[in-house]
Amino acid sequence: MRVVVASGKGGTGKTTLATALAQVAAETQAVRVLDCDVEAPNAALFLHPQWSSGAEVTRPVPRVDAERCTACGRCAEVCRFNALAVVGGAVLVFDDLCHGCGRCTWICPEQAIHEEPLTVGRIEAGWTPEGIDLAQGLLRIGQPMGLPVLRALKHWPPTTESASVSVSARPSPWIEIRDAPPGASCPVVETLRGADAVILVTEPTAFGLHDLRQVVGIVQELGLPAWVVINRDGIGQAPIDAYCAEQGLPIALRLPLERRLAEALARGQSLLAAAPEYRPAIRHLLERLRCEVSGA
Repeated sequence: MRVVVASGKGGTGKTTLATALAQVAAETQAVRVLDCDVEAPNAALFLHPQWSSGAEVTRPVPRVDAERCTACGRCAEVCRFNALAVVGGAVLVFDDLCHGCGRCTWICPEQAIHEEPLTVGRIEAGWTPEGIDLAQGLLRIGQPMGLPVLRALKHWPPTTESASVSVSARPSPWIEIRDAPPGASCPVVETLRGADAVILVTEPTAFGLHDLRQVVGIVQELGLPAWVVINRDGIGQAPIDAYCAEQGLPIALRLPLERRLAEALARGQSLLAAAPEYRPAIRHLLERLRCEVSGA
């Protein structure tokens, strides 16, 4: 089962919930966590893994052979992203705009263009003390597009160098928990693709409701079953309950606003380390997901 924990708004508590779900699930089954927030992954702050493997992530970018190029401009014409331009009889390539589609290389009548890999990020993987298989993507500073790193993370091999048994080879059931990036943009859509269920974390504030509406639209467009968790319950009066009822979204859990939790999280403690009394509620949420996704 693949579960995405998402929220339209950053700082709402999705990583708090995703790591708590992983820790409870790891008590009875194999768990894999993908931290898909490649611009600022932070699940490791709470799960404390030992990194044991990793790899650079690259995307192809065009390079022009000046001796072969006739500056005909066909490459610039077919580029949908304006990553090439002919200026003063030479082809200029703007790496930051290139999506690596390869159309320029394919269309060049002089075969003057080839592709070279450009490093855009890195994947790190390891194991936590609870036996959770954790992998995170790290977008290289200055790179504008996180999708190549995110896609590489989703296809990361389920084994690490230190693991003797892969997740897929372990006894079922197993669960993959994806901690989505905040917002409602392309990386969120990519994180949601291939998921079986979605948990939407929100807070009862005007911003929380506004951003929840955005991400709910994406989830509904993708046809994914979703449940809502209200974090910091009591912090505001936004009509989250009414909106969820209107959209047919069940509210699966409420986590109250508590200063002690905020202080513990700031110290790098997980939700369950700071407040183990929430363990039964998290376990109940997991069981509810499993039953409703499997139809059991």
